[in-house]
Amino acid sequence: MAAKPKPQPSGNFFALIGSDEGQVREQALLLHNQLTGGGDDGFTHETIDGIADNSDSAFGICASTVQALLTIPMFGGDKVVWLRNANFLADNVTGRSQRTEDGVDSLRATLEKGLPDGVKFLLTAQGVDKRRGFWKFIEKSAEVHVFDLIDTSREGWTEQVASLVSKRARELGLSFHADALALFVLLAGEATQQIGNELEKLDLFLGPQRREVTTEDVHQLVPLSRAAAVFEIGQAIQKGDVARAIQLIDQQLGADESAIGIMRASIIPTVRNLFMAKLICDKFKVPTGSYGAFSGGLNRLPEADRAWLPQKKDGSGVNVYPIFLCVAMAGNFELEGLQRVMEATVKADQALVTTGLDHRLVLHRLIAEVAAARKSTNKPAALTRR
Repeated sequence: MAAKPKPQPSGNFFALIGSDEGQVREQALLLHNQLTGGGDDGFTHETIDGIADNSDSAFGICASTVQALLTIPMFGGDKVVWLRNANFLADNVTGRSQRTEDGVDSLRATLEKGLPDGVKFLLTAQGVDKRRGFWKFIEKSAEVHVFDLIDTSREGWTEQVASLVSKRARELGLSFHADALALFVLLAGEATQQIGNELEKLDLFLGPQRREVTTEDVHQLVPLSRAAAVFEIGQAIQKGDVARAIQLIDQQLGADESAIGIMRASIIPTVRNLFMAKLICDKFKVPTGSYGAFSGGLNRLPEADRAWLPQKKDGSGVNVYPIFLCVAMAGNFELEGLQRVMEATVKADQALVTTGLDHRLVLHRLIAEVAAARKSTNKPAALTRR
């Protein structure tokens, strides 16, 4: 038996859904302007705020939307009804309420009967519970556009965000140094609205004369988030930049970040990855010319030689990328020196948990020990006594 053809959207129902609030808003405004011809006199078209405080509010919003959809424009012509930022369609307390479901069912019934000629419906929402019948109705009846944030818990998210940043930067006539792009991605995150805001700041700051963004520009203009601070501390440790590492640690401590949190989110992973990168290069002679060559070399090792390496969350193999990022800087250390650093890191972590030593002093001393383990030709300048 031939499969039933998928029903075609009616052409008068549009749904823009997704967790990327900035992208949903931006695309919805473009679509609304297209549907209205760019003209909204306040009488012809209607925009209904979809933010509900509770289930009664959600029911009222649905009722107002139904009324707007069934009301012919006062002066004739086409009409666009926009239910904007609906927050009661998601899997939350308000969305699960029977009162809310009654309101949504009423809206759905109106849409199923068909809208009056010339009436178009635009729905925007950050989340819609995909287990419910309303989502299935949207899928078959509306022209659906989904704009979700890039999942930062999955490997490769930085490359996806970097591609997005590069595209938007080109639209502004900007280009990034490679290091500046990597730093920008970690600072700005995955939200397109935040990315757009930070790129506009860089655009205005650089002016028409200089269009290439450097790491100094990014440091100066883009706020340092917690995730970015974790990355930056790790980078400073790898480079032996003691002053920068201590400055960042003190900033985080001053912002009420715990010393144990800094240790386990940044310092321990950095030291561990440096050690693993050095051991892999020295003992297994894995090629390091590119990520592909490095990843392929690791995957070709016998299972026994790979079992000690960190695994991906989905169980699909070795989590190669964090180790690869440390390969270049691992060359500045001897393996024995990194073994001593590993031991010092364990002792420092234990000191933070089990002793009354000053946490700031413990972290500062550990950073100095890591820097001291670097090869003599690469040692940083001596610390200024405080």
